[in-house]
Amino acid sequence: MTNPAQLEKYSLYKESEIKHGRVAMLAAPGFLIAEKFHPLFGGNVDAPSILAFQQTPLQTIWPIVLLVIGAIEGYSSVSTYKDPSTAAWSIKEDHLAGDLGMFGGAKQAKSNPAGYKALATKEINNGRLAMMAIAGMVVQELVFHVKL
Repeated sequence: MTNPAQLEKYSLYKESEIKHGRVAMLAAPGFLIAEKFHPLFGGNVDAPSILAFQQTPLQTIWPIVLLVIGAIEGYSSVSTYKDPSTAAWSIKEDHLAGDLGMFGGAKQAKSNPAGYKALATKEINNGRLAMMAIAGMVVQELVFHVKL
């Protein structure tokens, strides 16, 4: 990739893939666990995960959930993207894909580049698998209307 526009777009896609993969890696086991073990609301929720929120008062907390997600996105966007007034949807040149600045990814990449590359590859592959898994679980519950 010698074209700077292609490289910039690749950086954006890589950042997006890592973020979506991390969310999916949390969602996939959560989807299964919520169907087997639901301690909230007296444990009375006995429905497929895709429909469970409709049987609980969880609908009222969505504004709080959106605020928390917005805060996380805002925090990560400041360290990731260039100033939107000059370059919309452009990743900073010195940004390491997937590094939120909290868990030492940049430090590990500098101290052990081979180990970091192996770990990053595993994360991307597991994230891809989790994205396919959660999509399959959601589709299965929507089609058959039964718990997994």
